[in-house]
Amino acid sequence: MTNTAHILMVILVMTIATFATRIMPFVFFHGHSNHPTISYIAKYTPPMIMSILVIYVLKDVNFSDDIGLYTVISVAVTIAIHLWRNNPLLSIFTGTFLYMFLVQM
Repeated sequence: MTNTAHILMVILVMTIATFATRIMPFVFFHGHSNHPTISYIAKYTPPMIMSILVIYVLKDVNFSDDIGLYTVISVAVTIAIHLWRNNPLLSIFTGTFLYMFLVQM
């Protein structure tokens, strides 16, 4: 087997494995969408992940310099936009863009 054929076979196997792992929940839980555990996980996982990410980002920020001020402003704007519009995508992108803008100024 040539090197190119080997690489293509590896890519094919990885593609099939990735597709299989992505499709399995839909196949196995097809009729169980109303299960309370699934509903609980679907409702509370995104806020938990976002909370962990915010804590991870803020743990090493030095709040006594400009970057710390930019971080606090961006987090406050993100929270305010999320409470105002209740749109996670809009609030995350706005906070990120504001932070990048403030850092580049």
